[in-house]
Amino acid sequence: MNWVNLFTSFEGRISRQPFWIAWAAFIAIEFAISLMTGDDGARLSAVLDLMLIYPEFAVSAKRGHDRNTPSWVVGLFFALGAVFDLLILGGWIVNADLTNPSPLVLAFLVPLGVFALVLLIDLGLRRGTVGPNRYGPDPLEASA
Repeated sequence: MNWVNLFTSFEGRISRQPFWIAWAAFIAIEFAISLMTGDDGARLSAVLDLMLIYPEFAVSAKRGHDRNTPSWVVGLFFALGAVFDLLILGGWIVNADLTNPSPLVLAFLVPLGVFALVLLIDLGLRRGTVGPNRYGPDPLEASA
């Protein structure tokens, strides 16, 4: 597996295995960030989230390509997440605490959560397009 290509390129297709390996690394990084920042670090967490958007999007877009899904669908999810992080950094969302969320926080997080669940099921659990598609050859056939 070419790790640089996995995290930086938007070209081609990947199967579920490299998708889940990459996302396990992202989840571990996000968990470590949340442990380091604690409850007071919403702004630092938002900055670090923004730093991870590019590699997360690259991995997810390639997986979307395997499902024959256009990059803009996956990109919309990451754009909404970036807007939420920018609202935190700009001070428009002062308290992103989920125990007592403001209407603005709910307006972003509820649709974003539903979108995340749909993408997780589609990208993470469903098999890719069998055979070549407009994004390249089937990654399962190439590795066999």
